[in-house]
Amino acid sequence: MSKELITGQNPQTTELNGGTAAPPRVITIMTPCYNEELNVREVHRRLMAVAAGFPQYRFEHLFVDNASTDNTVAVLRQMAAEDPSVKVIVNARNVGADRSGMHGLLQAQGDAVGVLVADLQDPPELFVDMIHAWEQGAPIVAGIKNSSDESALMYRLRTAYYRLVARLTNVRILAHFTGFGLYDRSVMDKIRADFRDPYPYFRGMIAELGLPVTQVHYNQNRRARGITSQNFYSLYDFAMLGITNLSKVPLRLVIFIGFISAFISFLMGMFYLVYKLVFWANFNVGIAPVVLGLFFLGSVQLIALGIIGEYVGSIHTLVLRRPLVTEKERINC
Repeated sequence: MSKELITGQNPQTTELNGGTAAPPRVITIMTPCYNEELNVREVHRRLMAVAAGFPQYRFEHLFVDNASTDNTVAVLRQMAAEDPSVKVIVNARNVGADRSGMHGLLQAQGDAVGVLVADLQDPPELFVDMIHAWEQGAPIVAGIKNSSDESALMYRLRTAYYRLVARLTNVRILAHFTGFGLYDRSVMDKIRADFRDPYPYFRGMIAELGLPVTQVHYNQNRRARGITSQNFYSLYDFAMLGITNLSKVPLRLVIFIGFISAFISFLMGMFYLVYKLVFWANFNVGIAPVVLGLFFLGSVQLIALGIIGEYVGSIHTLVLRRPLVTEKERINC
């Protein structure tokens, strides 16, 4: 089999009316990675197997390495030397999966741009259905996991989170959508032109655009090799990012809770005032109600300050206007 077919490149071109040959359209698949030395070769091999079925397109596989501490960059460098369709961007430091992945999407210049993480939990073979849907005119083709090999508890927690976000916002959020999908160049051009968020929430951007979305469902596999870099803090940070980017409801809930707690405190104060006036001689309820009331109001205040702090933190990040990433190196770009 020829190298052009393996890399998804078509040596033939389309003849235009004037006799000038038009280059084949390009599909760029962006893969963010961090410490994935065991997976990057396999994810590229499986993607190129998909590319072999679409010889009319030229495929590019853009890896964005988020300052890996293992041999991922060395493996990617060797892959790029072997296959010119492999392109690599290496970040100077770890800036987080969201910023690194968004930078990679903005650098992708294909007629269609796909997102495929390196851990192989999302099957590259699903791009066959995605490309067919894109060819039929779908601007956004989203991979939706309707089942998962992860723990049932974690899947239920994710489901509950998506339901919560759906209730808090007036935009349509895709449940169990991780960004895995294929996006037309026109969609990426809108994102480049309309969004300037230094701490991006890509799924929120897709929801804000409001363009038609074609869904392709799949089962998310369990990670076979390597260790995930996600932990409780990163998951919490991502969850709060989704809420603060899409909804002001939590801020308004703080106001309502403040009114409710003030009303309850007023009722309790009036009750004890009347009790004291009626039973002046034997008022002996002690300080327990006062202590409980103080703890209640203190808890409400801490929750309110925490919610407001999340929004203030988002504003602070936006005002700083820092770059998404600082690139250390580009290979084959």
